[in-house]
Amino acid sequence: MVTRGIEAAGAAVVAAVLGGMVGAPLGIGWQLAAVVAANGAISGWRQIYNWRTQRGVVAFLLDSTWAAVPIAGSLVVHAGSWLTGNPGFVGDLSVRCNRHVYASGFTLRRGFAYSVGNVVTGAAHPDAPTTISPARRSLVERHEDLHVWQARAFGPTFPALYGGWMVLGAAVGSVLWLVRRPDRWARCVETCAYYNNPFEYAAYRADDYWPPSGAVASLAWRVRRDRRS
Repeated sequence: MVTRGIEAAGAAVVAAVLGGMVGAPLGIGWQLAAVVAANGAISGWRQIYNWRTQRGVVAFLLDSTWAAVPIAGSLVVHAGSWLTGNPGFVGDLSVRCNRHVYASGFTLRRGFAYSVGNVVTGAAHPDAPTTISPARRSLVERHEDLHVWQARAFGPTFPALYGGWMVLGAAVGSVLWLVRRPDRWARCVETCAYYNNPFEYAAYRADDYWPPSGAVASLAWRVRRDRRS
């Protein structure tokens, strides 16, 4: 407990200093400091950052500076998940893994895992909420973890880029449905707006699951196969 408390306090203080330095020139120094300090405290208490690796240090630095906007979203997901009941913190997928993973928690769609900032919810299938199957573990470690790092890499632009594609994709999917009618309108829109979203495409490919079963195959991005002699 003492060790966790020291790590939480230390991470919160360092994060606040970093966030304040980044936010001050923008006129949001104390606001940014408060957000990343909260993340530092929660993450330090849960010991998610692997301080012994370069990857873990970079994760903390990005979460405390460039990726503060996605991290603000992750704090909302933390709160929302706990307000809906015990979301089931999954320690072996979180501790020193540079992310928070909940077995259930706040999700947008049944059966789908969901990532915001450094938080992953819905790791367990809703039909087996207390068990993380090998398939769901792979989903977290390959698909959702990539989303966590996408948010860190793209920082404040990530929500805009992701959301912008969703809007554009929905329009394209609607046009393709009107012209070609390859499937139901909802599936055409979902394929173009969600599955073909470059961030999702990369994550599904990382989990070796493309095209997904929910996508309209004729509208999903084609994977170029290597020619073999």
